[in-house]
Amino acid sequence: QVQLVESGGGLVQAGGSLRLSCATSGRTFNIYTMGWFRQAPGKQRELVAAITSGGSTNYADSVKGRFTISRDKAQNTVFLQMNSLKPEDTADYYCAATKWGLRSRGDEYDYWGQGTQVTVSS
Repeated sequence: QVQLVESGGGLVQAGGSLRLSCATSGRTFNIYTMGWFRQAPGKQRELVAAITSGGSTNYADSVKGRFTISRDKAQNTVFLQMNSLKPEDTADYYCAATKWGLRSRGDEYDYWGQGTQVTVSS
């Protein structure tokens, strides 16, 4: 069993930055691919970024060059650094884990956090 707890969300002005963290429990963290998803009101959940245990990454086109996903195996934590934030980045952000490689569909992830809200004002 893997438990995920997100933190770091909040209100920020357009152009600003936030860093999301996802702390994990369980001794198998290092074998999981970790993903960040987001869901805005009235929209479908979408993958923002994912990172494998080996460090391979995948990003949504809308965040490439602005967001960076990373993981600290010693701390069992995955991060999402979000720069140059835009109002359209406003959403609930969720951390998720899968035993498989880079996956973009939410139903391919086995474990989910409770989410953290990000609001970007214009």
